[in-house]
Amino acid sequence: MKFLTMSCIAATCTTVFLGGCVVAPVAVEPAYVAPHGVVYVAPTYGIPGPGYVWAYHSRLGWGWHHPSYGWHRGWR
Repeated sequence: MKFLTMSCIAATCTTVFLGGCVVAPVAVEPAYVAPHGVVYVAPTYGIPGPGYVWAYHSRLGWGWHHPSYGWHRGWR
């Protein structure tokens, strides 16, 4: 009986303290948006490593880019 009473008190306290919390849905944005007038081209192979993002280069086109290492495969 004592356990049941303590459980009810804990549940009531939780409800009272968390009753005003607002849970907002997570906004999912696309990983990359093509610049205006550019056709999006999907990657033909998987991500080469952690930190790479699929990005557009104005002269070279689409490719995997890393902020520290630059473009993957060096635009051969």
